[in-house]
Amino acid sequence: MRDLITGLLEYSRINRFDTALEEVDCNIVMSEVLANLSTSITENKATVKVDNMPVISAVHVQMVQLFQNLIGNAMKFKGDEDPKIKVSHTRSGGFHCFSISDNGIGIEQKYADKIFEIFQRLHPVGKYPGMGIGLAICKKIVERYGGKIWMESSMGRGSVHQ
Repeated sequence: MRDLITGLLEYSRINRFDTALEEVDCNIVMSEVLANLSTSITENKATVKVDNMPVISAVHVQMVQLFQNLIGNAMKFKGDEDPKIKVSHTRSGGFHCFSISDNGIGIEQKYADKIFEIFQRLHPVGKYPGMGIGLAICKKIVERYGGKIWMESSMGRGSVHQ
């Protein structure tokens, strides 16, 4: 119950505009994320490769939360092989496009939008940990900055979150 309440509080606080935007070096964000997830990375024998990241105007803690949720999910929904996760960045038409790809279990593409809704889970409770809030938080963070988040996936072939 505590995890559920904490998750809901995090979700509800995302659009608070009392936190000023700042210049955020996403290389530093990724260093923090990898440090926060170091135990899980080691336990899962995961390989995480990160491209050179940009400096963006954002709220630092939200960027940590965004990337930590996405990389954490890539490890949580791993397949039989050790997780291989790639974080990359491109810039197109004045927009930043971040991509997190993995070699995990994947999902059917028809469920790609559903996973970003709060409390939506594709697996029975108990099979994988979580409350179904993490990707909804990611979506809310990205939309706060006028962006879009989506996923491309196929069963058994991993996923790409952009």
